[in-house]
Amino acid sequence: MATVNFSVPDEVKAAFDKAFGDQNKSWIIAELMRRAVRERQVRIRRERLFRQLGRARSSRPSITSEDIRKARAAERP
Repeated sequence: MATVNFSVPDEVKAAFDKAFGDQNKSWIIAELMRRAVRERQVRIRRERLFRQLGRARSSRPSITSEDIRKARAAERP
C-alpha cells in the first residue's frame, strides 16, 4: 500500500475531521480518489463520444423543416 502526502487548507482539514472524525480516514480518502478517477474516465469517454458524434454529423444528410412537414403529412390519414 502506498503512502500519499497532500497539503490542504486548514479549514478543509477541520471540516473533514468534523464530518468523518470517527471513521477510517484513509479508507474515505482512498474511496474519494477512486471516485475522482472514475469521474475523470467518464468525462474523457463523454468528450470522445461527443467529438465522434460531431464528426459523424457532418456526413449525415441534412433534412429541412419542410422535408419533415411533408413526411409527417404523408403518414397521416
